Amino acid sequence: MIAYLTGNFTTKTPSYVHIDVQGVGYEVQISLNTYSRIQDKQQGTLLTHLQIKEDGHTLFGFAEQAEKTLFLQLINVNGVGANTARMMLSSMQAQELSNAIASGNTVALEKIKGIGRKSAERIILELRDKMIKNGNDVVSQGFIHNTIENDALNALMALGIQKATAETALKKAKNATSNELNLESLIKSSLQFI
Repeated sequence: MIAYLTGNFTTKTPSYVHIDVQGVGYEVQISLNTYSRIQDKQQGTLLTHLQIKEDGHTLFGFAEQAEKTLFLQLINVNGVGANTARMMLSSMQAQELSNAIASGNTVALEKIKGIGRKSAERIILELRDKMIKNGNDVVSQGFIHNTIENDALNALMALGIQKATAETALKKAKNATSNELNLESLIKSSLQFI
């Protein structure tokens, strides 16, 4: 298994990169998110996953551990291949994708090319508990540290509201009143700002 490669980026495209490691050139398949992190660099390190199939060996590269971990979880879902997982990681940041899965947001997953409702539901069904158990859910990431705000954020996302929109609405709701809001009041107040 090749865990990572460090070398010179001799060729960079949005879908693959060639890395010269002491005279040996490796072609590594990457996501758009990884490409955006390395596009201005001449050299660097990519975490890798080597996929071995009958028709060939393919190296997949990742700029960060979170993306690699999520990729490995996705390709273990029945019906999700490496190219589909790479497309998902190109469409959303790893943390956004983890949050969408943890909150059961099928709408966000269906916006990704090649992911239909059944695929989105299967991904959520198979990975949701892992995301929460591994601390990848929105609560444990500390986007908002107050427990009531965490619960309100989760509730808004469960209604299908995008994370960024929900966070903005929560801030506006809190700023609109000087009183301490309970969970129900905070959610209702936040909905008025969406």
